[in-house]
Amino acid sequence: MARLAALAYAALAGVVILFHAAVIAGLPLGRLTMGGRWPGVLPWPARLLPLLSALLMAAAATTILARAQVLRLRTPRWAMHGVLALGALAVLANAATPSVPERLLWLPVTLAMMIAAGVVSKA
Repeated sequence: MARLAALAYAALAGVVILFHAAVIAGLPLGRLTMGGRWPGVLPWPARLLPLLSALLMAAAATTILARAQVLRLRTPRWAMHGVLALGALAVLANAATPSVPERLLWLPVTLAMMIAAGVVSKA
């Protein structure tokens, strides 16, 4: 079960990373991120946050895959706690966003990722 949950988490993380890459590249997806503050293309300084988020998402997916023994890596014990904390913050942020399209898109994704992370953490 942990392996399947880890693969689901990694797949969803891949979708999130691709979305962030699109935002960084200048696609007009601002209404789906950062509370919809910039409804079109994000200004350059604002694109640093999706870059950071994409890097954190890649690290989280690596941690999840390692914990479920899909990848043969050793990660520090605290890394899993970090993934769970990051997931909780993502769920809260997406539940509280003033952007309805952002909430409708990302809240289910972050909830599914949080559930998958929970399954992996218990294994």
